[in-house]
Amino acid sequence: MDNRLSLLSTPYSAAPPVPQTDPEDTGTGSRQLEQADKEITKAFPKMHSMLVVRHGKLIFERYYGNHHAGMLNDLRSATKSFVSMLTGIAIGRGEIPGTDVQVLDTLRKYLAAPPAPQLEQLTLHHLLTMTSGFRWITGNKLGEPLVRNLQRSRRWVSYILSLPIDAENIGCFQYRSSDSHLLSVMLSEFTGQDAFTYARQHLFEPLDISHTAWLPSPEGHSMGHIGLYLTSRDLAKIAICLLDGGKHGGRQLIPQNWLEAAFTAQAAGYPAYGDYGYQFWNGRMSGEPYRLAHGHGGQQIWLLPDLDAAVIFTAESAVNRWKNPRRLIEQYVIPAMKP
Repeated sequence: MDNRLSLLSTPYSAAPPVPQTDPEDTGTGSRQLEQADKEITKAFPKMHSMLVVRHGKLIFERYYGNHHAGMLNDLRSATKSFVSMLTGIAIGRGEIPGTDVQVLDTLRKYLAAPPAPQLEQLTLHHLLTMTSGFRWITGNKLGEPLVRNLQRSRRWVSYILSLPIDAENIGCFQYRSSDSHLLSVMLSEFTGQDAFTYARQHLFEPLDISHTAWLPSPEGHSMGHIGLYLTSRDLAKIAICLLDGGKHGGRQLIPQNWLEAAFTAQAAGYPAYGDYGYQFWNGRMSGEPYRLAHGHGGQQIWLLPDLDAAVIFTAESAVNRWKNPRRLIEQYVIPAMKP
């Protein structure tokens, strides 16, 4: 893809600033975090970065291979969680009426054929929770062979809306990137801006995030399922904002009630990842509740709200097989934060 190659050849910028302190200043043991770093060096050859934040500050930061704080990361499906945040912002601003708006009413102009009767039942809520019932194929590790067909199409929205809908599966969770892309399109229909432009205005600029990119679909919409690029430190800024209920510098960027709904189990998900909220996974590990933005290869923002902490991992995204770094949190990070 030409624009992706252009992006990857763009010179990196200086590392974005973020408040920092030592782990011990937050009641966190540095020894365990250093052990996690050693484990990554030994057993995670595709890892690009690991960052830990607690109590609003960056307390641990490591980069691997030739990667460093000024470089962009391909977030893959962690992009989906950003589309959720932007949808919440738009609803909070009154630009989207609510989660019960109908998909067909909003996207009717993209239909290439008469709609399936079941399409009239679908709302924004179904897309947010991946319970639309669109016929899809999902592998054990969230592989989606139909994404290739979608991305070969010149008219992504029409392709998705023409998919058969299994009425008995409306309301049942199935991981679908198609639902996430429709969210981005609906955001654009209501706000008049692509998701990237909207994010820069209402989320990135207030957080002083400037070095970023978001790839478009052939129709000019920001991709809703993948396509967002951010630095690891800017992911840390996002995590700090989310842990603070969507606030930054005393300003409410993301409505708190939206985040509460996004982080709540709206549908039963998959055991390996957790239940599903609004484009976020959630569950418990080592007795701690977590919220997760996850992308292929190990692009992850783990929020640990009861510990007021987050862990950011980035890694090589162009891989078929990869190891989930979750166990590093269970073995090292959480123990470092518990007396």
